[in-house]
Amino acid sequence: MKLKILIPFLTVSALIAAGCGQSSADKAKNQVCDARSDIQKQVNELRNLTPATATTSGVKDSLNAIKNDLKKIADAQPKLNDQRKQQVQDANSQFKSQFNSILSDIGTNLSLTNAGQQLKAAVQQLASAYQASFAKVDCGG
Repeated sequence: MKLKILIPFLTVSALIAAGCGQSSADKAKNQVCDARSDIQKQVNELRNLTPATATTSGVKDSLNAIKNDLKKIADAQPKLNDQRKQQVQDANSQFKSQFNSILSDIGTNLSLTNAGQQLKAAVQQLASAYQASFAKVDCGG
């Protein structure tokens, strides 16, 4: 008798638990959106640096965080639905290309006499690259 009462309760509990889970596409979308958000945060932090607040380690930390975010986005892409996958792939490819170009330029052309100006210009390019690529990725519901 107790089993008959327990079965409907267990069935409802199982259905509720199954409905609360996220699909792999939803998890991938969240991963992409979290990484996108962090890229924006890192770019903003770099933009707000001044000669008095900028440190080599701080800049490197932000740039490494962006690299890690780009990897997270690339790792999540295969699990996204087709429309979002293409949008994210285009944005990631565009931003990554500009990011690598900026890093390469900083590494080869940075001189002590105008390091501040060069870094500021590079960060502005990075911010523009973000606006042209990831700002367009839909992270809404």
